[in-house]
Amino acid sequence: MAEITKVGVLGCGLMGSGIAQVAAAAGFTTVAREVAQAPLDKGKAGITKSLAKFVEKGKLTAADRDATLGRLSFVTDIAALADCDIIIEAVTEDLQLKNELWKELDGRCPEPTLFASNTSSLTIAAMAAATKRSDRFVGLHFFNPVPLMPLVEVVRTVTTSPAAFDRAFGFAQKLGKTAVAAKDNSGFIVNLLLVPYLLDAIRALETGVASVEDIDNAMKLGCGYPMGPLTLLDFVGNDTTLKIAEIMFDEYREKRYAPPPLLKRMVMAGMYGRKSGKGFYDYSATPPTVSDLGV
Repeated sequence: MAEITKVGVLGCGLMGSGIAQVAAAAGFTTVAREVAQAPLDKGKAGITKSLAKFVEKGKLTAADRDATLGRLSFVTDIAALADCDIIIEAVTEDLQLKNELWKELDGRCPEPTLFASNTSSLTIAAMAAATKRSDRFVGLHFFNPVPLMPLVEVVRTVTTSPAAFDRAFGFAQKLGKTAVAAKDNSGFIVNLLLVPYLLDAIRALETGVASVEDIDNAMKLGCGYPMGPLTLLDFVGNDTTLKIAEIMFDEYREKRYAPPPLLKRMVMAGMYGRKSGKGFYDYSATPPTVSDLGV
């Protein structure tokens, strides 16, 4: 298969912009696509800010920053991704939306183009089946924040060819990431193990095992984790975790993946975490204070 030189990224939100940044920083010509100019501009500003921080901390030269930005382009027209060697999708966890995009790109892109989804909970097979290139479809699951987190799960489904998997695995390594191979099960490796832990932390709070702060401190100091599970939930987004849990519960029908009632109520109330200003903690104060959740 042809060498990967040009990368397309579908979605320029937190994950998509991070993927575009690392691809451009690794020397790849990169095209980031969003549905409208406003989110596209927001993603571009996020990348510019992130690169500025790397320069400020001495981890990147100003020349390398400028070169990275020079390899990036931002578009709203999906047709601009047609000549990419690999397209990585990082849009909302909505299978219908993803498959509409894949079907359109499948008709636009040449045969060698590799398709990859950054989904964290949906199966790759459910997207590959919507295309005529299920043998050239993989999962590339990055972690937030993408420029800092070293891991990529490279996911092979039942139809992925060995050549396509090897191509994707090698690409992930060229991004400077540590790649691990995973089978196409909902949650792959990390979320398969992480999501039940996060949901159990909410259940522990619901049933009065301990307070928000004590649960977080116990897991930080007892297990050496960089942050406690409730802090992590606020960082990831409680709405995002709810969506992932619902998808995984639908897949496995196991109680450990079932979203706790407290999580559902918080999402209904708009308590998504850091991005909404309030979750298990209230971020209107510095440092954040524990939210009154009535438990």
